[in-house]
Amino acid sequence: MTAAPTAVLPGEGTVRSSKADRASRIARPVGRLLVTTVTVFFFASVLTFCLGALSGSNPAAAVLGETATPKDIARMDHQFGLDVPLWHQYVNWLGNALQGDLGLSWFTTVPVSDSIRAALPVDLSIAGLALLLAVLSGGGAGIAAALSNGGIIDRSVTVGFSIIAAMPPFVIGMLLIIVFSVKLELLPSGGYVPFKQDPAQWLRFAILPSLALSIDTAGSLARQLRTSLVGAQRENYAIGAEMRGFTKRRVLFGHVLRNAAGPALAVLGLAVPAIIGGAVITEKLFNLPGIAQLALQSAQQGDVPVILGTLLVTVAVVLIASMIVNVAQTALNPLARRSDTRTPKGPS
Repeated sequence: MTAAPTAVLPGEGTVRSSKADRASRIARPVGRLLVTTVTVFFFASVLTFCLGALSGSNPAAAVLGETATPKDIARMDHQFGLDVPLWHQYVNWLGNALQGDLGLSWFTTVPVSDSIRAALPVDLSIAGLALLLAVLSGGGAGIAAALSNGGIIDRSVTVGFSIIAAMPPFVIGMLLIIVFSVKLELLPSGGYVPFKQDPAQWLRFAILPSLALSIDTAGSLARQLRTSLVGAQRENYAIGAEMRGFTKRRVLFGHVLRNAAGPALAVLGLAVPAIIGGAVITEKLFNLPGIAQLALQSAQQGDVPVILGTLLVTVAVVLIASMIVNVAQTALNPLARRSDTRTPKGPS
């Protein structure tokens, strides 16, 4: 017996084709982003390793000092894999790093990956909370300013965030400590409690450094989102929706916001390196045991494996965060959704 032909509903083939076309529109730029990210990571790893090699540091000289004999130097060079050509050292280091092995500390012989594994959650939790606060405050302020558009709320948001943006994170951090820790005695001025240990205490210790890191990003996000929303509201589709009787709020949240979110996401992508870079001073100010403090202490000691490991992991975190933002921008790109808007619905 021959199988009965499968019935195809009117317009079903076109719908499937449009979905495949949309997936293709998104997959191509995402593939290019992946290639770019891998390439940047490779060159960053080469630069990072070369900086360590150019430092001229030696584990025997760093640990044993002037008492090191040629035999001691040769033994430690072999222990840390420094008795092979430089290119061979790089290949071994990168290959092991991709497997999670970043070598051993010259001073403590503790695996570098263990030290980073203990410090990185501090930075990720603080940075994650800072980004959340920036999105909530900056996004809310930007939407409110766009709805006001020339009113008192719009002007207040613009002036207020412009003033705040002129202050670096460590100044904002000191002001937050003076107000909330010294004067009001509501929050601790420093320290850290892991989230898994006590979420409430983690929040009490994390809120001030996260606020210090988030305010500049919130200001940039609010200004960019306000500009994008005001511009998008002047587009034909937004004006046409309002003429058909839709309220201004419904047009903004239902149509305009998604199309105007791309530039705001770009601001968040640029904010990730800034937040991680600002963590060096913020961790010192709030006494946080994060990866920035680990790198700073290692640099003061001349512990090259730890320095290289922290730099490589930091680069990887920044690149992954940037790629996530770029993928979100691609998904929100109207060109990637154009096939859906042009899909015929078929006869009713």
